[in-house]
Amino acid sequence: MTVGIVMLCHTALDRAAQVARHWAERGCPVVIHVDRRVKKAPYQKLIADLSDLQTIRFSERFVCEWGTWGIVAATQAAATIMLRDFQQVRHVYLASGSCLPLRPVSELVAYLDARPRTDFIESVTTADVGWTIGGLDLERFTLRFPFSWRKNRRLFDAYVRLQRRVGFRRKIPKGIVPHLGSQWWCLTRQTLSAILEDPDRSLIDRYFRRVWIPDESYFQTLVRLYSVNVESRSLTLSKFDFQGKPHIFYDDHLQLLRRSDCFVARKIWPHASKLYRVFLTEEGAGQAAAEPNPGKIDRLFSKAVERRTKGRAGLYMQSRFPNENWENGKSAAPFSVFEGFSELFENFELWLGKMTGTRVHGHLFAPERAEFAGGEEMYNGALSDSAALRDYNPKSFLASLMWNTRGERQCFQFGPRDLQDLNWMLAMDSNATISVVSGAWAVPLFKSNLNFSEIRREAARLQKIEADHLEILRSPWTKARVRIWNLAEFVENPMEPLQLIVDEISPRAMRRLTEAPRLADLSGFGQFLQNLRNQGMQPVLMGDFPVTDDFQNNPGRRGRPYAVK
Repeated sequence: MTVGIVMLCHTALDRAAQVARHWAERGCPVVIHVDRRVKKAPYQKLIADLSDLQTIRFSERFVCEWGTWGIVAATQAAATIMLRDFQQVRHVYLASGSCLPLRPVSELVAYLDARPRTDFIESVTTADVGWTIGGLDLERFTLRFPFSWRKNRRLFDAYVRLQRRVGFRRKIPKGIVPHLGSQWWCLTRQTLSAILEDPDRSLIDRYFRRVWIPDESYFQTLVRLYSVNVESRSLTLSKFDFQGKPHIFYDDHLQLLRRSDCFVARKIWPHASKLYRVFLTEEGAGQAAAEPNPGKIDRLFSKAVERRTKGRAGLYMQSRFPNENWENGKSAAPFSVFEGFSELFENFELWLGKMTGTRVHGHLFAPERAEFAGGEEMYNGALSDSAALRDYNPKSFLASLMWNTRGERQCFQFGPRDLQDLNWMLAMDSNATISVVSGAWAVPLFKSNLNFSEIRREAARLQKIEADHLEILRSPWTKARVRIWNLAEFVENPMEPLQLIVDEISPRAMRRLTEAPRLADLSGFGQFLQNLRNQGMQPVLMGDFPVTDDFQNNPGRRGRPYAVK
């Protein structure tokens, strides 16, 4: 006894001819169906190329459009010829023109000879299927689908909605329990002939003509009526991605295919010359016989799907870029944002870099330019300090900076004068640590030489911007680690928050600060705030800053930060 191969072909007929010859020369009869949409010239060439082989037949041609009845009709026609012309065939193996045998044909024949009454076909009820794509499980059997899902998607969806609205339900033929599974099966002669010779076949065929994707349900359902021993699995390695599209195997998948121990794999890229050379010659022999087990490579496919859908943290892939919040992490590495520190301390960036050994930038989103550490005009990854280039896509600017410098913690200054487009991105980035001294933006205004009317207008503007920013940082959707001090409580005891910041950036150092940055001279600042109040602008973000310059005698409590998690 031997195995008969039914091949459904529609493209790359030269490769299909190569595989068909491989089967036939090793004792397996082949019946080939070629999609009717294939032009006459390549079809005739295929027939001519295989004309020297007496065990190859060609069946009646049907249009095989995805998800339609033509694929089932083609399979029926080819299987009928197989059973009629080759009496020695005990199992019929359904394959496509893009399938490739992975193990010697003799091993497949021996494997099936040891299981003469076993049908290998994935066949599970709709309730147990977790891989259907498109939202149609049982409905594919109870609704009508006269329109092509690929060619007339709008008509397809509209007709489905109409049937749902009016409550239309098709009656499933008596005795039929719908099952689903892979299209690629291997059935015994007894089971396949019973399906094709069913006295009610015309009724069953008429019903399945209007089932969606009948090639995944016709044989899978009917095999349950006639088979005495069904193994619900396919001997063909066929993997699909998260969108339901088949994975294509290339030359560099050679070892992966070998590890699966499957007898056949699809879909093989037509130009994967190495795969065809290895598996269609004696190079593919010599492997230890083993039970087909595609599950051994499932972990690799799961990782590939995860990498495709999620990607690496902070790396914005082209496939996900247009979709908001599809990224796997806003940024690639932890970073720190300081608001108000450079305004309150002299040379704060130099001091923090010295204390922590990290790269500390100025205001990266300042209106004039991106203030890279050391005054650089160009930074890692060819990032320019140009404000125009940065503002074209500030989110990508920050993400690129973190990606290009991963492994080295980045720190930068931020404030109400800076570009505010990143407020939500910073707040929702779990890699961000944001330390805020609210109201510190008033210190440069206090030291400026502007007219007081201009100072008052600018103070009102900056206070409004910072208030909106703080509201975002306090929102329940914030994922960043946020610490907020008001100016009054911070200047009372600056060493405690500075120690906290240094310990967090350099946890291994764990040393007490012996040197602090020089605090800006705030003599007269309290009176400055009072003057703003007198002029009708109410500064509220600075806290209870005393009018006098005696901070130590301020009756308010000593400042401690609060964290927004």
